[in-house]
Amino acid sequence: MPQGHYRWVIVGAGGLMGCVAIGAMFALPVFLAPMAAETGWSRTGISTAMTIAFLTMAVGSIGWGAVSDRFGPRATVLAGTATLTAGMALCAVVTSLVQFQLVFGLLVGGACSAIFAPMMAAVTGWFDTHRSLAVSLVSAGMGMAPLTVAPFAAWLIAEHDWRTAFLLLAALVLVVMLPAALLVRRAPILAPGQEAEPADARAYQARMGLAQALRSPKFLVLVVTNFFCCATHSGPIFHTVSYAISCGIAPIAAVSIYSLEGLAGLFGRVGFGLLGDHFGAKPVLVLGLLAQAFGALAYIGVRELEGFYAVAALFGFIYAGVMPLYAVLARENFPLRMMGTIIGGLAMAGSLGMATGPLLGGWIYDAYATYSWLYAASFALGIGACLVALTFRPRDEPGGRLLAA
Repeated sequence: MPQGHYRWVIVGAGGLMGCVAIGAMFALPVFLAPMAAETGWSRTGISTAMTIAFLTMAVGSIGWGAVSDRFGPRATVLAGTATLTAGMALCAVVTSLVQFQLVFGLLVGGACSAIFAPMMAAVTGWFDTHRSLAVSLVSAGMGMAPLTVAPFAAWLIAEHDWRTAFLLLAALVLVVMLPAALLVRRAPILAPGQEAEPADARAYQARMGLAQALRSPKFLVLVVTNFFCCATHSGPIFHTVSYAISCGIAPIAAVSIYSLEGLAGLFGRVGFGLLGDHFGAKPVLVLGLLAQAFGALAYIGVRELEGFYAVAALFGFIYAGVMPLYAVLARENFPLRMMGTIIGGLAMAGSLGMATGPLLGGWIYDAYATYSWLYAASFALGIGACLVALTFRPRDEPGGRLLAA
């Protein structure tokens, strides 16, 4: 297959593996009730496994990204596939809550971090044109997880029991992800004897080492922006169902708000990818962050289901759409040879940001018996993300070369 066509195979493999890996991790809420009913473990205790998984993803992202830079993306995602298969299978045989928290949190969370950053880095290396669209399609594949793997897990639990469901999900991971991982290749420009960058970029990046890149203002701006960006939408994502129920909406209808938000995100990823290719990643990111802030604030004014649907569709479209643009900006401003580590660092910041929203929202509601201040705080965080993003200077903007030096 010509290399120009094979790059879309890489996109497909990344989207498929991301869907299964992220879906396996985010299927945990489906297991919550049956696990608690059978074992007597508290729902808080079971849910803590997800918190550990997020923290493991944060730490693991930059580590697996570095492994990908050193040994290539195929070896990395194969290791992630093996780890995820083992983790899901072991979840089926644990005998204590602590065992489950450690197995799920460390193995499943760590395995997901071995897929995201390496595949995003690999895809950016295969594309000089349509790069924003390509990484957005990989992200869209990951976004399919709540619409595919979670319902499948619910069906497995209904037909069997939760332990058997974990074993069958482990089999699904192996059967789907292993062939996809074998399709992954390094970008051709990283092959021996090939120039990894255009001439002007080589001259610009030749002196940049990894330590210098990780200390550079460009990287730090992207890290801080991504942290505030994810902190902006994590609270609304986690607490909007509870907020809707507190407004008198039936629980099953409230859950549909979350589903609509996820569905809108699929279109947002593709839409923002096309906009990024046409107008440039930075201006689209900045405007998207501004829109995200006002989208979070809009939740304060809704009380009826129709209003929740309208805001959820807009908010999901925006927050999901901006996320792939960070990988595009990283690829445009840092050497490809360190892209796994750079994108892994950004993923680490995003995971930490995602961990703040649930805690912040819970504390606000316990203190003030309302979610309004959560959405106001999310608005402030979103404005902060937008302002920080404005300070980012790509190479083709005045001051861009100086900031990268």
